[in-house]
Amino acid sequence: MYEAVHARPDGPSTVARQARTAADYGFDGVVVRNHGDEGTPDRIAGLADDLDVDVVDGIEVRAADPSQASGLVGNYRSKRTVVVVHGGDSEINRFAVENPAVDVLAHPMAGDGDFNHVLAKAAADNGVRVEFALHPVIHGEGGSRVRRLRGLRKLRELVDDADAPYVVSADPRSHLELRAPRELVALGETVGFDADAIRNGLAEWGRLAARNRDRQGDAFVEPGVRREDS
Repeated sequence: MYEAVHARPDGPSTVARQARTAADYGFDGVVVRNHGDEGTPDRIAGLADDLDVDVVDGIEVRAADPSQASGLVGNYRSKRTVVVVHGGDSEINRFAVENPAVDVLAHPMAGDGDFNHVLAKAAADNGVRVEFALHPVIHGEGGSRVRRLRGLRKLRELVDDADAPYVVSADPRSHLELRAPRELVALGETVGFDADAIRNGLAEWGRLAARNRDRQGDAFVEPGVRREDS
């Protein structure tokens, strides 16, 4: 199972601290998903060897409109293993699920964003993972937390109905916000998720990274077609 984290300068903790804590909690790896407008994270290359945990170079694109998002996704697609789009705006949500170059639509229910059966079907058709973000449930309170819970349940129903791919994350901004997989499973069950669904959503980050690394290799031509040495 993997967690998708923010690291310095997009948070107070270094990549190494996030990765080390994640390993202590039982994760197999972390995806570093810093917002592109917050600066480049600390060293990623070689950390897996140093810490015995997989560290995946990702990016979370944050854009004002679909046009800007398209340019940023195009720029980062060949430079990062996992490309995430920060959702929460209805137009950005639609852009993300309709673009096969996007790996994950994050925070689709945040802000004024909405998500419906049409977007869920587009996510399924284009292989874009929809994120179940648990951070607002863990750290929210009062009416805000109730609204987030309601949004998560609605999102779960839409994703299930469309059979769309998904990921799960607590979206930790520091190592202090990391939660062990068993804690996330327990939390998911309290808000109506099946335990296996939470585990699958955490594992999907690792499967996604493995697929994209394979596609970045010299042998890859297109899905189902590989170049063999003569």
